[in-house]
Amino acid sequence: MAVELVGTQAMPLDPEMVRHAAAGVLHYFREELGRDLVTVGEFACALAQVLRGFGFQVETEDLPAEASAPKLMSTGGSSPPLTVMETDLLRLAAETGGGFELAFFSRLRRQVEAGVGQSPSLLRFTGLRPCAKQLAGARRWSVRCQQLSDQIADYLRLCLIETCAAADCALEVR
Repeated sequence: MAVELVGTQAMPLDPEMVRHAAAGVLHYFREELGRDLVTVGEFACALAQVLRGFGFQVETEDLPAEASAPKLMSTGGSSPPLTVMETDLLRLAAETGGGFELAFFSRLRRQVEAGVGQSPSLLRFTGLRPCAKQLAGARRWSVRCQQLSDQIADYLRLCLIETCAAADCALEVR
């Protein structure tokens, strides 16, 4: 079913690789997000994103609109709805694999550009401390972790300024 969801572009992929990626996506929704129900569109979008992270060309044009959008949430209230695009920095660091900081910062820039393309009111990046520890290869918080954490936050600000100078978009890093 996972091969069917990501379309014909995935045919050159090893079906076993797609099965493992699909199992990882299910694990993420169940264990990390604590969700028991996931729409087909959300699953397919997440699977396509994982496969793209491995460098494969995966098209998702045939999926419902909800699947092609990043995780957007709306807050209630009488004011216009606040759209938030949230990204987990620790997950992003894990997806870069052995490329460490160089690959991470490149991936981070692409994530900011993709997020700004969806015109959210807020770009939220979570997991800064665990991400810095992982990239630094540290078990405990250290001076190197703090420097890396500051570097990530500064880089996100710079990317946001360069990407959406005219857009009305806020940045939250925690």
